[in-house]
Amino acid sequence: MKEASLQAAITACEEIILGKSQQIRLAFCCLLAKGHLLIEDRPGVGKTTLANTLAQVLGLSHQRIQFTSDLLPADLLGCAIYQIENSQFHFHPGPIFHQLILADEINRTSPKTQSALLEAMEEQQVTVEGQTRPLNVPFFVIATQNPNQQSGTFPLPESQLDRFLMCISLGYPDPEAERRLLQGEDPRHKMAHLSNALTPELLLQLQQQVNSVHASDALLDYLQHLLAFSRQTKHFIDGLSPRAGMGLLRAARAWALLEQRDYLLPEDLQAVLPAVVGHRLQLNQNSPSEREVVVEKLLNGVAIP
Repeated sequence: MKEASLQAAITACEEIILGKSQQIRLAFCCLLAKGHLLIEDRPGVGKTTLANTLAQVLGLSHQRIQFTSDLLPADLLGCAIYQIENSQFHFHPGPIFHQLILADEINRTSPKTQSALLEAMEEQQVTVEGQTRPLNVPFFVIATQNPNQQSGTFPLPESQLDRFLMCISLGYPDPEAERRLLQGEDPRHKMAHLSNALTPELLLQLQQQVNSVHASDALLDYLQHLLAFSRQTKHFIDGLSPRAGMGLLRAARAWALLEQRDYLLPEDLQAVLPAVVGHRLQLNQNSPSEREVVVEKLLNGVAIP
């Protein structure tokens, strides 16, 4: 039942986002691993469409937030407003109190507003007016980001990037997928007819199932060798943190579940590695690094046990 619903949700997304099966599976893998997803690419390739499609098929309460330079933390979290009737302050929750947040163009807002998401993404709670308030369960942030060289963008700091379990790029469609896109119906019209393929209850059950995927000692050795290599080699400015290691293991378990297995293989780690570590590692060079180069140096530097 759960597996069939999951596959139906993936198929529904593939009918909207054409030719991007790998990226769609990585997005579902991220959500099953209880992670937050960053979609980074140039405008017009379907970042927001993918985020909206995921919100539709997952059956979660969702809110899209358009990040702009004048957006304030209170616009995300909410604020207390004085009520004359009872002479008391009444808290009005912001859009962060939905189950799924679509943070569109997150790097177009100021670092002050970006930092308002840190506590929410890490601890699933926010502190407003001195009071800590829990967020809904499940809680996801799916953010889109334009290339940082574009005007009007504020690069996400390392602490913010580390809160995203995965970062993926869509890229241009291949010629066959682009022809189908040009000949077919507008994806935005198709989204209007999407139905919920999953429920929050099923999603929570699948997340629990991810935790039961078995990881052997040899597989954990391979993971630790990858982490150690990233810290000891001179290729990278900084190595992977323990949080990145735990995230990589969760993502690999989710990938194994998508492959309908209850045990981990080295191929599972390799499948999710680019999306999990590409935005966390920087090559020790003056020029910006390509994510593919970063991952290639990491994979080639560690042998499978």
